[in-house]
Parts: sequence; C-alpha cells; structure tokens
Amino acid sequence: MSTLTYRAATPADIPALITLVTSAYRGDASRAGWTTEADILDGARIDAQGLQADLERPRSTILLAERDGQLLACAHVADDQGKGYFGMFSVDPAQQGGGIGKQVMLAAEAHAAREWGVSVMQMTVIDIRDELIAFYERRGYLRTGIKKPFPYGDERFGIPKRDDLRFEILEKPLVVPA
Repeated sequence: MSTLTYRAATPADIPALITLVTSAYRGDASRAGWTTEADILDGARIDAQGLQADLERPRSTILLAERDGQLLACAHVADDQGKGYFGMFSVDPAQQGGGIGKQVMLAAEAHAAREWGVSVMQMTVIDIRDELIAFYERRGYLRTGIKKPFPYGDERFGIPKRDDLRFEILEKPLVVPA
C-alpha cells in the first residue's frame, strides 16, 4: 500500500470535502465507520460556504490526505488566537480502523506547530461521544472540563436528535520546531 500524501485544499476540492465529511458523520453511509453522529444529529455537517470561509481565513489550512490521488481523509487546522485548532477531522468510513486517522492527526499537529508556532492544539468534541474522546485521549489529548453549549437552532451544526448535547474542549501540548 502506498503512503499518504498531504496537500492543502483549494476551492476545487469543496465538493469532494462535503462528500467525505458527510460520509464520515451523517446518514446511513456514516454507519460503515465508527465516527458516525447519525444517532444524535441529522442535517448537514458542513457546507460550501463554511468551507470557503475556512480556505480564505488567514492562518488556516484544510489538510487533505490522499493515496494514489484518492481523497481518504481531511482535517481543518488553524491558529486560533495563539492556540492550534483541530476540527473537521474525517476519514472515509471504508478506510477507518487502518491507521489513517492517526497519521492525519500527526500531520495536522506538525503543520500547526511548524507553520504557526502554536504549542497547544485544541478541539471541541460533543461530550457524549465517549468512544471518540477515548480515541483522542489515546493520542495525547486531555479533557479540560471546559464545556460549551451546543448551538441549538443553528443548522450549520446539524439538527439535534437529543436535547443534552454540549461540546467539551480537549487539548494537547505540541512540540514547536526550533
């Protein structure tokens, strides 16, 4: 199996990103992997307008992971007021469980430390996603105990199927290259 290659997304990648991220989190297709949110959220996970904004934002990269020209995974990394932000992390459900996610996380962390000199990476995770949080903890992320309300009524984040959703911030120290 050939190695993963990484590149920054461009506006031309937006349709493929919508397909990938949606397949990893929403609808029946997402049930092929373990990252599905289909039982807790309906609706869109991302849209073209939001992706375009992330692409245009200073100190922001949507990192794509490809093998033989096929998009397998992505992550949005950015400098958020001096701390790294890690989000929109998606692996093709048919490829989950094979180590691609671990590789992409490391590449995203290295990118943020190298490009912006951030020494901490943060992410927000829906706090009832115990299996997902455990995955991140095995990769060095720590639960901060800081909770944020879920944006009920803002369909950009999905249509909740439950009324007890919150985000929790997870953090990981990064090594900044000299």
